Amino acid sequence: MNTMQEPNLSSVTEFILLGFSFNPRTTPLLFSAFLLTYLLIILGNGLITILICLDSHLHTPMYFFIGTLSMLDLGYTTTTVPQTLAHLASQKKTISFASCVAQMYIFLVLGITESWLFAMMSIDRYVAICHPLRYKVIMSPWLCGVMVIFCGLWGVISALIYTVFAMRLPYCGPNKINHFFCEVPAVLKLACADTSVNDWVDFILGFSVILVPLSLILVIYVNIFIAILRIRSAQGRLKAFSTCASHITVVTMFCVPAMVMYMQPGSEASPEEDKKLALFYNVISAFLNPIIYSLRNKDVKRAFFKVAGWGRAPE
Repeated sequence: MNTMQEPNLSSVTEFILLGFSFNPRTTPLLFSAFLLTYLLIILGNGLITILICLDSHLHTPMYFFIGTLSMLDLGYTTTTVPQTLAHLASQKKTISFASCVAQMYIFLVLGITESWLFAMMSIDRYVAICHPLRYKVIMSPWLCGVMVIFCGLWGVISALIYTVFAMRLPYCGPNKINHFFCEVPAVLKLACADTSVNDWVDFILGFSVILVPLSLILVIYVNIFIAILRIRSAQGRLKAFSTCASHITVVTMFCVPAMVMYMQPGSEASPEEDKKLALFYNVISAFLNPIIYSLRNKDVKRAFFKVAGWGRAPE
């Protein structure tokens, strides 16, 4: 029986992405929503990146990290959304085996890098609030660069382990992925072998790329809030807290759904719930991040009006 199945081990040359299980009549509406959201993601994150590059007042550690975050958001949404749009616009919903592996790896690299970047951003906020007089000395351009490089290397290595463990399994028949892109948990469900080892790998790596950064962020913010409570001025406390609120919001939107997705056993995962979680931390968080960081940010508004040549930004 094994000899009969052996030729089929390499028979899967492409996968079919089932996407969202909506009524076909709603497909044009879904396509329009995805397209509009993606265009706004490009506009919002691209604008923030350009403003940070052009305005010297935004050449600070905080905006360096925000600019890096915007580029990561652009990267991992571009890894998934254009393909989703193409599948919504046509009857062909296939993706080659090699393209699926590449998409999986690139998405993981950018996502894991972003997860650790949030931890680096919390360190930046800690130094700014708890050591304001030494902020520029401690958060030097060299240190900021090293922190971002560390996040990137961690992403590259962790994503490689994830992908290698997922693709070492045989895929010998079923090729319909119940997802809108090639994400590890969805692909693993098609493997013709026991995936319990992969569940452990996912849990351990999920611990190192999600729980460890989240724990670090939690510890740092406990110290930040203690320092904020020591500020005598109510206005000073409010200003210090407002600089942290945006970061706390984006961390919650990204890390909590990703943690639920990657740290639960594959047997307990619901495909429809997984798609909703992935949609949230892949698309919605990337859409909301520029709004959260710029809507109430006077520095970004001032830079926009300056670059646009419209004079001073309204207070």
